[in-house]
Amino acid sequence: MEIGKTNTLKAARTTDNGCYLMDEAGNEVLLPNAYVSENLKLGDDIDVFVYKDNDQRPVATTLKPKVELEQFAFLEVMDVNNAGAFMDMGVVKQLLVPYAEQTEKMEVGKKYVVFLLLDEETDRLIGSTKIKDFLFFDEIEVEEGEAVTILCYRSTDLGMSVIVNNMFQGLVFKTDIHKKVSIGDELKGYVKKIRNDGKIDILLEPMGYRNVIDSVSQQVLDAINKSDGFLKLTDKSDPNEIRRELGLSKKAFKKALGNLYKQKRVLLEKEGTRLVK
Repeated sequence: MEIGKTNTLKAARTTDNGCYLMDEAGNEVLLPNAYVSENLKLGDDIDVFVYKDNDQRPVATTLKPKVELEQFAFLEVMDVNNAGAFMDMGVVKQLLVPYAEQTEKMEVGKKYVVFLLLDEETDRLIGSTKIKDFLFFDEIEVEEGEAVTILCYRSTDLGMSVIVNNMFQGLVFKTDIHKKVSIGDELKGYVKKIRNDGKIDILLEPMGYRNVIDSVSQQVLDAINKSDGFLKLTDKSDPNEIRRELGLSKKAFKKALGNLYKQKRVLLEKEGTRLVK
């Protein structure tokens, strides 16, 4: 039975407090009555998340956690006290991020990317915002051009720092960002380059994808991004307005819109042009 993870356990016996579940080694954990369904029968297998309550006793829940052991997630701070910050992790118990594991002072109502770990000294689940401490910089298990999952966790002068496949350090350079991205966004990315230091350059489009977009279309796409995803220009806009806003002729603008629409990059609306997210 693994603390901090979803386990498949067998309903073993019932008590006034709930149903005790058992793993293959004979270890038991209580599933409180609040999470015991009428359909659960002794001998049934059930998927539950196992954590420790405030008295350090293992307890199970059918609630789906927002993060599991040795994973990263974007969570909200619900409370702050002398022990640290307490974050909503999707179950009754909140996740403590001790002050020693905070890279900046955390505030109630704000969200941060954290890593869930089992503290060796206290045997408790805790969170940490020291992201780089939990990333791997050798034995990189991705290849150039490969599609990966990314979690944006920090904006820098160079671009957006991301976590690649929940394991590796990545960066999307500003010059390669053509849509609005924010800290906490979970996106699909593509490996552009693996550096000697184990860091990975990431693109938000497949390798070579930007090459199929001509320079004028890219100029229009950039303008839409700078306008928070909506440009108040259409193929029916006044030519002088188009030239004033973009420095393009109406003919060039209409051609660019057509290219972007065919590639499903934009939606052509009555009041303007909207980026497809």
